[in-house]
Amino acid sequence: MSDSRPARRPRWLAFDAVGTVIFAEPAVPQAYFEIGQRHGSRLSADAVKQRFRDAFADRSEATDDNTSVHASSEEGERRFWQQVVAHVLPDVDDEAACFNDLYDYFARAVHWRCFPDVGPTLEELQQRGYHIALASNFDARLREVCAGLPDLAPVERLVISSEVGWRKPHSGFFDGLCRVLECEPGEVLLIGDDHVNDVLGAQAAGIDVIRIERSGEVSEIPDSRPHPVVQSLAELPALLQPPT
Repeated sequence: MSDSRPARRPRWLAFDAVGTVIFAEPAVPQAYFEIGQRHGSRLSADAVKQRFRDAFADRSEATDDNTSVHASSEEGERRFWQQVVAHVLPDVDDEAACFNDLYDYFARAVHWRCFPDVGPTLEELQQRGYHIALASNFDARLREVCAGLPDLAPVERLVISSEVGWRKPHSGFFDGLCRVLECEPGEVLLIGDDHVNDVLGAQAAGIDVIRIERSGEVSEIPDSRPHPVVQSLAELPALLQPPT
């Protein structure tokens, strides 16, 4: 279903963040459950998990002010997470205090982990001459998170949706990616796990992509072009030739 190597030789390797190089520990719904309990919520952990999943169901639709749902800003991201907290934990004693605790919680690196394959792979790729970036639908909190994770030391630049003004898969995000990296689409390779945001978004912008499927369940993505699929980032060095 996929090519064994990327079609072009990139200068920049841009990694998606959450699900590709980092993950929350404990998982995000569990953190919501635990912090919600501190603020008086009586919902079960399973109920919180389901409500968290449901909170994202409408993000593909237009927002109240009729701007694209993919438009992003620090204020807009904060407002979105306020709506998520209100939906997931409707029974807390003080909604504002609960939100502030959760928002601050996920800004701290101690609550995030890198996958075991991240540090060795990024170090090897950097030694081979690649420039390393993160390209994420996130907000400025990602900077504090990354600064506190030693395995991400090879990362030279962060491209964050709230700072470039658009979320993946919108073309504006990938225009911003190339602008921040000071390169053409053919000079960057995106590595990510999301079928729509990473694979289809990057390909529509003329950017090559490698998909990571950590579960090992590799499926076809409708409307996508052939692309390499890996189960671990440790497979990347064998797929990539040294940059020119």
